[in-house]
Amino acid sequence: MADKVLMKGNEAIAEAAILAGCRHYFGYPITPQTEIAAYMAKKMPKIGGCFLQAESEIASINMVYGASAAGFRVMTSSSSPGISLKSEGLSYLAGSDIPAFVVNVQRGGPGLGGIQPSQSDYFQATKGGGHGDYKMIVLAPASVQEMASLTVKGFNLADKYLMTAMILADGTIGQMMEPVSFEEMKIETYEKPWALSGTNCEREHNILNSLYLKPDELEAKNFERYERYKLVEENEAMWEEYETEDAEFCLVAFGIAARVAKNAVVAARKEGIKVGLLRPITLWPFPKKPLLALADQVKGFISVELSMGQMIEDIRLATECKKPVALCNRVGGMIPTPENILDSIRKAQKGEF
Repeated sequence: MADKVLMKGNEAIAEAAILAGCRHYFGYPITPQTEIAAYMAKKMPKIGGCFLQAESEIASINMVYGASAAGFRVMTSSSSPGISLKSEGLSYLAGSDIPAFVVNVQRGGPGLGGIQPSQSDYFQATKGGGHGDYKMIVLAPASVQEMASLTVKGFNLADKYLMTAMILADGTIGQMMEPVSFEEMKIETYEKPWALSGTNCEREHNILNSLYLKPDELEAKNFERYERYKLVEENEAMWEEYETEDAEFCLVAFGIAARVAKNAVVAARKEGIKVGLLRPITLWPFPKKPLLALADQVKGFISVELSMGQMIEDIRLATECKKPVALCNRVGGMIPTPENILDSIRKAQKGEF
């Protein structure tokens, strides 16, 4: 049996990043993710790594760009307002086609909002994050164990597809403590012939750049990039299904909302209502195929979110609008209760979408 240690979600991310080979961390403190930076500040000097608290979020994401360009596994972390400040740098990383690993432990917004958990950065993460045409791989853990395992997965995917991989967690998962094992995690390594690692007169100079002044060159680069994104959509979508085999209604939820939704499924089935849950583990690529299959089976979907309904659009697109989609949500740092979700299930059973 694998040894387990009791850790906060934020600490599990930091330890898993070190295990994955990250030796460079650049960040800036903001609640509720500051434990990641604190953990890295303590551990990095002991393993020959680099921890640097930058003067701002803007500086930290550009440091990530520099370290990644040199071929290193590197990460930064922040919470919602800080990620907004990093958005230009995220676009530069995408435009230069280099890997990076970013963590967003979300808090309520817009603006400074509050420091309580939220999922309202869904649009920001899944639709790009900054300016221009690009995507990020977005991973949504629902446990402290997944905070660790999806961190390793994120580093692997970032290097494999030359993209930014983002952990999109909510403040609850970041702050809660659970047993976690770091064994049996698959660390993949990839050659980086594109890196700015010094030529030693053995190869031509590498140039990493996101500026293309000739329109046809930029167009070709974007088309080429989206061919790679198609491979990600075809091969890397991840999800979990719970009690969907005979479901007449389907909840869709991620993160802490999915954990609450499971309890609601159990309660609804005790009332004789056949309900299941589909939990996206990757928010991009979104698990379109299993949702489309469920659309031919169920009477409707209920999106359970800590936002004003941002995931509903992707559910409707994935299911080709075959069935109605209702919303069960709490915002501003509030979390839906099983009773909130059960009420939405009862309304759906009555046809009230």
